[in-house]
Amino acid sequence: MRKFIEKQQFDAERALYHLQHADVSECVFAGPADGESALKEAEDVKLNRCSFSLRYPLWHVKGFELTGSTMDELTRAAIWYAQDGTVTDSVLGGIKALRECRRVALERCRVNSPEFGWKCGDISLRDSEIVSEYLFLDSRRVRLERVRMKGKYSFQYIEGLEITDSVLDTKDAFWHSKNVIVRSSVVKGEYLGWFSDGLTLIDCEIIGTQPLCYCENLKLVNCTMEDTDLAFEYSDVEADIRGHVLSVKNPRSGVITADSVGEIVRDDPVMECTGQVVLRSVS
Repeated sequence: MRKFIEKQQFDAERALYHLQHADVSECVFAGPADGESALKEAEDVKLNRCSFSLRYPLWHVKGFELTGSTMDELTRAAIWYAQDGTVTDSVLGGIKALRECRRVALERCRVNSPEFGWKCGDISLRDSEIVSEYLFLDSRRVRLERVRMKGKYSFQYIEGLEITDSVLDTKDAFWHSKNVIVRSSVVKGEYLGWFSDGLTLIDCEIIGTQPLCYCENLKLVNCTMEDTDLAFEYSDVEADIRGHVLSVKNPRSGVITADSVGEIVRDDPVMECTGQVVLRSVS
């Protein structure tokens, strides 16, 4: 039988430890006892319209739903080692909110959490906004759809990432990433994609200095590039670019096709560079 817990306040250490088969509604996890790990080791729990202001509330949780809830900046390391969960219509505000989790879907959420989503697998984020300096470090099989994000060192060492219809305002994203596909998105940053392997951008707007250098298996399909100087240095690339590129420098191999290029730089390469730049004929 399911348990029902409503309109209560909890602040003790492990207040609902190992709670199973329960619905928790309109509860507050805060108070002077300042206890940690309120729902550690819980299983099959539904949390609706709850408010959290204590550390480590959802660790080692299996099968959870978090709906219409708020975790403030004091809710540090909120969801760790959890699996098979959903987070909808909620606010996640504490540092390191999600880590080493599996099969978690977030939808219609607002997230402000440095170091979000490290070492996770099978994570989806849809119709959401997120601010995170280090987003999804060393994670696997991640999907973003209709997401607006602001970050700095995003998607480093990630593998198996798909992004669609999103706006990424970041810095040196996708470093050392593998098998990443970005579709119909705006990607703004500095030094994007360095040392990546299998990065594909389709119908994207790429903005920022010195992008896409030291890449392997790089593909651009029907993309535009704005303020992109010294692009593609030492990369293996096949690129179809619509419009103008400020400058291209020492592509290692492949063909870069664009409407126009301000400057093609071929000076003092440290390796053999055979990449070609082809200007598309305009009738």
